[in-house]
Amino acid sequence: MSTTGKKAPGRAAGGLARSASLTPARKTEIARRAALAKQEASGALRATHGSDETPLVIGNIEIPCYVLEGEIRVLSQRGLMTGLGLPRGSTPSGEDQLTVLANLLLAEGLITPDMALTLKKPIVFRPKHGGRLAHGYPATVLADLCEAILAARAANRLQGDRMQLIAKQCEILIRGFARVGIIALVDEATGFQADRARQALAQILEAFVATELQPYVQTFPIEYYKELFRLRGLPFSPDSVKRPQYFGVLTNDIVYKRLAPGVLDELKRVTPRNEDGRPKAKYFQRLTTNVGYPKLQQHLGKVIATMTFSTDYEDFKAKLDRVAPRMDLPQGPEAEDVGTGM
Repeated sequence: MSTTGKKAPGRAAGGLARSASLTPARKTEIARRAALAKQEASGALRATHGSDETPLVIGNIEIPCYVLEGEIRVLSQRGLMTGLGLPRGSTPSGEDQLTVLANLLLAEGLITPDMALTLKKPIVFRPKHGGRLAHGYPATVLADLCEAILAARAANRLQGDRMQLIAKQCEILIRGFARVGIIALVDEATGFQADRARQALAQILEAFVATELQPYVQTFPIEYYKELFRLRGLPFSPDSVKRPQYFGVLTNDIVYKRLAPGVLDELKRVTPRNEDGRPKAKYFQRLTTNVGYPKLQQHLGKVIATMTFSTDYEDFKAKLDRVAPRMDLPQGPEAEDVGTGM
């Protein structure tokens, strides 16, 4: 019997109304959670797109990657180990090499417990065309891991030749995917790019930028400004809160433009301004508490560590571009700034 023109009864009508009110980003998140719940129930997700024959290529490194149900992008366990220069196979204790690395980095305080758990608990999935179950990791964990290791190297906290070799691999990887974004690379390699929703940027911004202004909390530590004054060749007084006005331009460059694509432009758009056009609140007050603000704090730690081991602003920018490259191309007067003068 045809139902054309008939209203959905009861709960069905409510479900349709709720679905229509959801943003594309929210729908994607619901689908992702449903897929993960399915994995927990059945033990494996299904890959909707895969790159077995056309892996993700960064330099001379090849990493098979997949898009799973719920639009979950993963890198294969074997590919991730190869990319980091880790030997295949288990250790004498029975642990895989990624678990060993995660435990080592966690013990040294170089990664968070959440990242360590992600590395020690891979996602089980079934390849698109069947076959044995495979193991993978969220695609973004590779970028986060590389950033953590390179920040540790910049701070002289890596011990042993093996960790130095891993850091070199991380440098190769981060140069290859940082500007374009690991998500875009996985989508291109798997063929998912043609099917991807046009709301990709909107989803990033929704994750990073809050809909309402958050309460002010002291966020930029005094060490940030102390090092910035030193690198710019300016005298610093801990008793003064005055900063050169152009420090805002520098902060946009070395902090906000390196969080995620489009975030700074969106923060500028949504932050209220006074009659003179100046922001009435700090940009970090518009970052989400679950994604944007934690990412800012993590990035500030890398920035300050890199500052500490830099001789001047030009040296600092060169190091920072390796550890945390900008997510856009330099534009405007700051693009030519080399850290001299006011």
